Amino acid sequence: MGGMHRRRLLLGLAAAAAVAGCAPALRVQTGQPAAPAGPIQRIAFGSCMNQVLPQPIWDAVLADRPDLVIFGGDNVYASTVPWTLEKLEAAYRQQGGVPEFARLRAAVPHLATWDDHDYGLSDGGLEFRHRQASKEAFLRFWNAPADDPRHSREGIYDARTFGPPGRRVQVILLDTRWFRSPLKVTDERDKPGKERYLPDADPAKTMLGEAQWRWLEEQLRLPAELRLVVSGVQVLADGHGWERWGNFPRERERLYRLVAQTQANGVVFLSGDRHIGAFYRETGGTPYPFYELTSSGITHPWRTASEAGPNRIGALFTEHHYGGIDIDWGAGAVSLSLKDSAGAVRRSQRISFQELKAQP
Repeated sequence: MGGMHRRRLLLGLAAAAAVAGCAPALRVQTGQPAAPAGPIQRIAFGSCMNQVLPQPIWDAVLADRPDLVIFGGDNVYASTVPWTLEKLEAAYRQQGGVPEFARLRAAVPHLATWDDHDYGLSDGGLEFRHRQASKEAFLRFWNAPADDPRHSREGIYDARTFGPPGRRVQVILLDTRWFRSPLKVTDERDKPGKERYLPDADPAKTMLGEAQWRWLEEQLRLPAELRLVVSGVQVLADGHGWERWGNFPRERERLYRLVAQTQANGVVFLSGDRHIGAFYRETGGTPYPFYELTSSGITHPWRTASEAGPNRIGALFTEHHYGGIDIDWGAGAVSLSLKDSAGAVRRSQRISFQELKAQP
């Protein structure tokens, strides 16, 4: 979406040892704690944090004792025109100096991706001329080690797998900015359902770009019991005209088909950008029910948000919050939640692993 109602957060991280032959060796980034050796049980997720606003919620996240934190984009706000690298680096310095954020970052393993405001262009895609400089600043801030493959390829997409066989969590961090084609601008600005953009079925338009699509197929073929696919913009959500995968319906259908073709079990989507919290469920054209947790409200939730949600589960959550992913390996289930600034669960959705299985 645009202006006030936006973004997401994520980060780059360290990993547990991979089982030989099952997954590529995991890289440990410098300057952060090691990932747990055993199974991941609790993950915190959030996005949209403005470096100039208070961030006491990170102390609640730290008290929640997550094994991993995922920053889903809009980790800083530095998309003002004209864009300069100096403004972006100043934003990162200010964010890095936020005491609550610094405590969390020093104590908990973390991963990150970007959205438009830390990418550098509001609602921007491949047309952003300074994306290489922005990428280099992103990798510096998140302490990507020298051997990180993101240094040598376009975009910042990344993936890590944690835990032993039978209890593996794969985190796939998509880049929905670097390769993304221009959006189709609405013909009725601010009309509900058509606020900024319209669906565009042009087969030449892309969300991920061919190189990232090939990489994603490789990732989905790796073994994992739960796969958290992180997208800066919403994947399943329909009923609004802000940024979302539904603006490129062919690309979203391609994503659904790819999960089916690779027989990738356990896919759950995480997204930010919208300054709201919400759960979504989709069964149309999917190999099994797809669920999405949108968590976007670290520093400035959209308190007056109201929109249609044909595949949304329940109402929008418009208070300060972060997302929780709690994994019950014994019961074979994952619980998605929205937690308020005190760490209390305000909304939750429990999903059985059995429900997240592709049929042959």
